[in-house]
Amino acid sequence: MNKVIQKTIKHDEAYLRQISKPVLFEDPNLAGDINLLRQFCKDSNNCLALAAVQVGVPKRIIYLKNTTLALYDKDKSYNEAKILINPKIISRKGAAKFWEACVSCLDYTGLVCRPYQMKIEYYDQRGNKHLKTLTGFESTVVAHEIDHLDGVLHIDIAEEILRMDKEERKIFRKDHPYVVISKTCDYKEPTPRIYKV
Repeated sequence: MNKVIQKTIKHDEAYLRQISKPVLFEDPNLAGDINLLRQFCKDSNNCLALAAVQVGVPKRIIYLKNTTLALYDKDKSYNEAKILINPKIISRKGAAKFWEACVSCLDYTGLVCRPYQMKIEYYDQRGNKHLKTLTGFESTVVAHEIDHLDGVLHIDIAEEILRMDKEERKIFRKDHPYVVISKTCDYKEPTPRIYKV
């Protein structure tokens, strides 16, 4: 099995800003790449989902571990083991805000506006195509990871950025929870700007 090499903005910012390549299903490394993501997410209690580029695999693969708002419930295992290969956003609407964090962005927490609802297309490990409509926090999590595949970090589109560790963020989010602004408005995508740490 390949070794997990976590990429962070401290040493690997340029690497994280690359655009990930589409997956070819005949790729002999695909199963190993997916196992790498699975292992990292299983071992990390900090991680809701992961784009492959975050562990040194610049391919369009996302691993979803937890897409619920029960972020800190230690009594539950949220390993959904859902793999999205070559995900593509078909449509977006509505707006919601959340103070997002990221294992690649260390202690930088940003207030980000995401679509409340997204329709996406993706492939599973067997190469079967799926269409799925995501709403609420699930839409936020998947939008964050798709941005990673396009070299965009949440700090690039955040309205405000604060530095806090996991415990500080846990307390902060109690008073600053996920907020739905509109379920039906036209989503206006923020213009990414390179945030210099």
